[in-house]
Amino acid sequence: MQLLDVATASAEVGASSSRLAKTARIADLLGRAGDEDDADQVAVVVSWLSGELPQRQIGVGWASLRSLPPPAELASLTVSDVHARFTEIGQVAGKGSQARRAGLLTGLFGAATAEEQTFLRRLLGGELRQGALVGVMADAVAKAAGLPAAAVRRAAMLGGDLPAVAAAALTIGEAALERFTLTVGRPVGPMLAQTAAGVAEALERLGGTAVFEAKLDGARVQVHRRGDEVSIYTRSLDDVTARLPEVVDAALALPVTTVIADAEAIALKPDGRPHRFQVTASRFGRSADIAAAAAAQPLSVFVFDLLHVDGVDLLDKTASERIEVLDALVPKLHRVDRLVTDDVEQAREFLEVTLAAGHEGVMAKSLTAPYEAGRRGAGWLKVKPVHTLDLVVLAVEWGSGRRTGKLSNIHLGARDPQTGEFVMLGKTFKGMTDAMLEWQTTRFLELADGPTDGSGSMAGSAGRVVRVRPEQVVEIAFDGVQTSTRYPGGMALRFARVLRYRDDKSPVEADTIDTVRAFYQRGS
Repeated sequence: MQLLDVATASAEVGASSSRLAKTARIADLLGRAGDEDDADQVAVVVSWLSGELPQRQIGVGWASLRSLPPPAELASLTVSDVHARFTEIGQVAGKGSQARRAGLLTGLFGAATAEEQTFLRRLLGGELRQGALVGVMADAVAKAAGLPAAAVRRAAMLGGDLPAVAAAALTIGEAALERFTLTVGRPVGPMLAQTAAGVAEALERLGGTAVFEAKLDGARVQVHRRGDEVSIYTRSLDDVTARLPEVVDAALALPVTTVIADAEAIALKPDGRPHRFQVTASRFGRSADIAAAAAAQPLSVFVFDLLHVDGVDLLDKTASERIEVLDALVPKLHRVDRLVTDDVEQAREFLEVTLAAGHEGVMAKSLTAPYEAGRRGAGWLKVKPVHTLDLVVLAVEWGSGRRTGKLSNIHLGARDPQTGEFVMLGKTFKGMTDAMLEWQTTRFLELADGPTDGSGSMAGSAGRVVRVRPEQVVEIAFDGVQTSTRYPGGMALRFARVLRYRDDKSPVEADTIDTVRAFYQRGS
């Protein structure tokens, strides 16, 4: 298959807003790849259209893509050619490796047409956003292979490798999907939750009765045990077993031979209240002395679901059935607080008690829902208060990738009532629609207080930052306030995202640093 075929399909998918159209276009491409009976090629195409490299990292980023040779007039590259060259580039090491890698990259781009160069640049720069995420891609694989979408999604869920599933489905058929099963020791994508505005809405959406669980602000872990062997994986499926000895010990204490458990690891204070998330997160970093780190700040582990126990897969069991097994197996010390109710007031009281204990909210779960690994299932809803602040934009950074030419990442500041100056609390580019990007590019160029060049270049960060007069107020949603040594106020917002620009407010009406500090002191 020609690289141009993939590049063209990617551009067309990116230009479409229709999920059905995206699915159909990708399915057509995959069908042609499958017709060539090359499983490796199918897997590569699926990876690329998902914005990933099969090699994961090859040492090439945006800095390596600043200067490219002129594009070729005629398309000559194949998928296999490019995949092999990526592998070669990734294997370059030792003295002079940067120059050799640059030479190989120049040779590759010199053989690519303009459309192919655009695709490769976005792929290597991590900015390929053509909308072919896992759900769309799984549906496209199913359509191309003529198989039930549910069968493909389940195989991808259990096998944890959609490209491999696609290759098997398109070159062998449905029978090949049976090889992708839940396996102790191989992590699967965790089930994710949708959002509900409150407990009343959660109960209504879940059919009138639900199980409410405390939503801990810790780190989600997936625990696998086979005999005396334990593996611990993060939400992103990274192996962190060696860093969490107390979680390993808790798994070994369970009266089972094999188990896969969904759990939360969290650092608690002596009074049982949670430390700030940063304290928990620090235990997941690399440490020269794991034992000392665990002794200085131990983690508690709370199991809230089971996927497998002693040879029996529980994925398709209802939540109530899984809870029954969990309660019989896991001691109360290692279970989250839970309430089953159909009463809105009881649910609200449970939420209030949970928040008062320092946790971030509750999970509401359908008692009849299966465990939908790797999916944001309708059977799980998260309910937590949304914090907002009205802040002032202090500077903006020129975007890259698909945001090239747009002012994107905004610097946020809160007003210091003592000095009248603004204290920076972080940056964000999340929550911005295409229309918002257009608007803010025009708006902040009007407010620019200094050079505005760098919009089309890949210059260093200094040349990409546009300082602006502190006049524009923006409403920001955030999950909490954490300690930070990067900013003068000593604090930063967690998961900040733009809700809307407040043209109805002046900078003197923006929230103050004292308000932010109050959030911090409450542990929000």
